[in-house]
Amino acid sequence: MSTFLGSLRRLALAPSLTEVTFAARGFPVVPSPETELLQAIPQSVVCGFEWGVDARDQWEVERRLDLVREDLRGFAYEGVTMAFTVLDAMGGRGGRTRALLLGPGQPHIFLAYIGIGFAMARLPRVLWKKVLPDLGGSPYHPVMSWLAIDGYGFDLAYFHTRRYVDEQRVPAPYAWRGRPDYFPRAVDQGIGRALWFIHGGRVADVAAAVRCFAGRRQADLWSGVGLAATFAGGGGAEALAGLREEAGEHHDELAQGSVFALKARHYSGHVPAHTEAAVGALTGLTVAGAVALADDGAVAPDAPGDVPDYEQWRRRVRRHFTAEKALR
Repeated sequence: MSTFLGSLRRLALAPSLTEVTFAARGFPVVPSPETELLQAIPQSVVCGFEWGVDARDQWEVERRLDLVREDLRGFAYEGVTMAFTVLDAMGGRGGRTRALLLGPGQPHIFLAYIGIGFAMARLPRVLWKKVLPDLGGSPYHPVMSWLAIDGYGFDLAYFHTRRYVDEQRVPAPYAWRGRPDYFPRAVDQGIGRALWFIHGGRVADVAAAVRCFAGRRQADLWSGVGLAATFAGGGGAEALAGLREEAGEHHDELAQGSVFALKARHYSGHVPAHTEAAVGALTGLTVAGAVALADDGAVAPDAPGDVPDYEQWRRRVRRHFTAEKALR
């Protein structure tokens, strides 16, 4: 049941389902069954956000989430996490996000971090220090919390496309986990994911959009493209084969993003057919092989080195494809 205050928050903060459609965003997308699938993803996030910001208690939110189609449920958790993060950071009762992510949201932790990033895009930076809950005991905390910055980058590109895609602006750095130098790279991974949506999974257009960016940014953009194409879907077998070819010298980054997406899907307990097909086309690996590669590359939080622990994990996964290429 909604509360009066929750309803006011929903009306003030939640976009409508229409606002997140490709047509409303002005994206150059030709409607098709594939783009309908892709559009359902941001709409699922909006539904989750509305439930999170409006609900009386967590049980009600969990029950609503249980009714969401399995392949879209993680995106709805993304939206709930976004809502709870906003409420916690703005000084509500506190603890909502932590309780969710140590409870029923734990299988969806990868997408939940992205939801935190969506909240960051709507909060003043002075509140960002409050958005990451203590999730001690979670095997992916805080290493994969860089996905929050990925989510922030996706949000910038999706809702401010002219500024962050057409004009390729770079947001001011922020010392996430003490590494302001890595912040723009994590943002670019999110922008790369957004390009897959902005162009409706049309491979040639996605590739052309990536190539419009400065060369130093393209590797991280391709990583985001691989993640989106594998997790979200929207590309058939022929398109995926073309995507691997278009990535060219950045195939290792594309494949790394695909492996992370497969790991996230597998950890949630549901691997859709499109995810299995994408990881096969983009990496040449089976589901089990991709999961093993992701697990073998995992690093401990704050592992010593000149790059963040998250980037060390990415490098270990990429190294597999670099070595494979050298043997050909």
